[in-house]
Amino acid sequence: MSAPSHPERILICVAWPYAKSATHVGQIVGSILPGDIFARYWRMRGGDVLMVSGSDMHGTPITVDADREGVTPRELATRYHRQIVEMLDRLGIGFDLYTETTSENHAQRTQEFFLRLLERGYVFKDQMDSPYCPHDRRFLPDRYVEGTCPYCGYESARGDQCDNCGRTLDPTQLLAPHCRLCGRPDVEIRATEHFFFDLPKFEQPLRAWLLANKDHWRPNALNFALNWLKEGLRPRAITRDLDWGVPIPLPGYEDKRIYVWFDAVIGYYSASIEWAARRGEPDAWRRWWIQPPGQPAPSRSYYFIGKDNIAFHTIFWPAMLLGFGALTLPYDVPANEFMTMGGSKASASRGNVIGTRDVLDRYGADPLRYYLASVLPEGRDTAFIAHELVRRNNDELVAAYGNAAHRVLTFIQRHFAGRVPTPGPLAPADTAMLDEVARAFTEVGAAIEAVRLRDGLSGAMALARAANRYLDERAPWKVIRLDPQRAATTMYVMLHVLAALKTLFAPYLPFSSQRLHELLGQPGMAASSPWQPEQLPAGRPLPPPTPLFAKFDAASESA
Repeated sequence: MSAPSHPERILICVAWPYAKSATHVGQIVGSILPGDIFARYWRMRGGDVLMVSGSDMHGTPITVDADREGVTPRELATRYHRQIVEMLDRLGIGFDLYTETTSENHAQRTQEFFLRLLERGYVFKDQMDSPYCPHDRRFLPDRYVEGTCPYCGYESARGDQCDNCGRTLDPTQLLAPHCRLCGRPDVEIRATEHFFFDLPKFEQPLRAWLLANKDHWRPNALNFALNWLKEGLRPRAITRDLDWGVPIPLPGYEDKRIYVWFDAVIGYYSASIEWAARRGEPDAWRRWWIQPPGQPAPSRSYYFIGKDNIAFHTIFWPAMLLGFGALTLPYDVPANEFMTMGGSKASASRGNVIGTRDVLDRYGADPLRYYLASVLPEGRDTAFIAHELVRRNNDELVAAYGNAAHRVLTFIQRHFAGRVPTPGPLAPADTAMLDEVARAFTEVGAAIEAVRLRDGLSGAMALARAANRYLDERAPWKVIRLDPQRAATTMYVMLHVLAALKTLFAPYLPFSSQRLHELLGQPGMAASSPWQPEQLPAGRPLPPPTPLFAKFDAASESA
């Protein structure tokens, strides 16, 4: 697959984790790792890529936990933001900018959206019924209320969403609600004034957008959005009775804040502007975002999210973009299903998670990235199973990919003085192996571009297995004395296969790809390699090899 004749402009927006806990593997597998794989691939293809995200510092879960710990919401969110950034760095996640919603820039952009939509008649004031706790004498934000979901009967649904069925809720819909602060069931419903986003005004343009050129969307995202439209859209409150969040930019509303669902999705836009400002190119963000009426989209924007965020990214955010005007709509929303832990969705609020730090400390970045990429919940829920991670590491990374690299590099050190050998004429088996390399670039690239990341990983590993078969059939250790030129040719072909594997795996396994890049005597960064087969010059000196991967003790892992 050759590089594009002109750079593809790709905007990659990754769901913002709540800064109320350290990261867990459910967040990594749901949106963060897929976004990083996709971004790394497109950079290698020569694309003009911008990948942004950040920590959502304003969610009511943060105020709930801060109250429980006796600290301010800012203190709690900042603590977890730092932990999230540390884990992202250890995993090799390559954001152009990972920021936070407490920045002055984000507040300004959120208020800009609010005022523009208000000015254009898409935001209005109205009374709403809101839960009120007479014991604590305060209105309760959504996450301060729990009760039974009216749709599926789940008894621990939150006031904004049911974790069991994924439905977005209003706290007044909950059955048998109780206050999370004091635990009392005597929650009252009282009227309070708020601002509302007039979603019904966007029903027709959203339907037209969702029904046009969406063959590349995953069925879960498209069907979910279309079903929302079938049920009919209702105005949705965009302010809440809170003292933590983006202030409403109007007098008389000092005791209210902009609701987190509204401000969080604006984060993709605000982060892009912040990225440009930090680069000293304040207008650079416009290359991905600004779409004048009647003009083609300036970029293809991909939103990597979990399925519990589909409504926000296929209904609410597109409507906000339409209302604001001249900003590009999502090109794709590749929503993942859930990764389960012990049969239930991973949820930090329920304590049902596996911490990213724990598995990184135990297995390292690339084995974890490989396992998670191999079980991405692209079409259905998947489960995190520790002994399966160990098996895939030992049987695939070590026994297939790592084994091929180590066999070849040690053989060259022993028999060719540690230099790329000069090949003889290619036999049909040699040509066939190189043809598989070319085919792998096409097939793996096509899978990644279609956001079928598991298929892309499988294609790269299939080439590693083919390389081992080729090496066994050519058996250079048997022919080195009788036909050294044939052995040299086999090694020359295998070095080019390894160079290909280094590139094909680079979006998935950045650390081991860099090590192999260096073991092949190549300068610079593997991540900067073009997405195409590489030629290694005969005679190039190669450093002494070291194994790419370590084998794990399978007996130490429980099922």
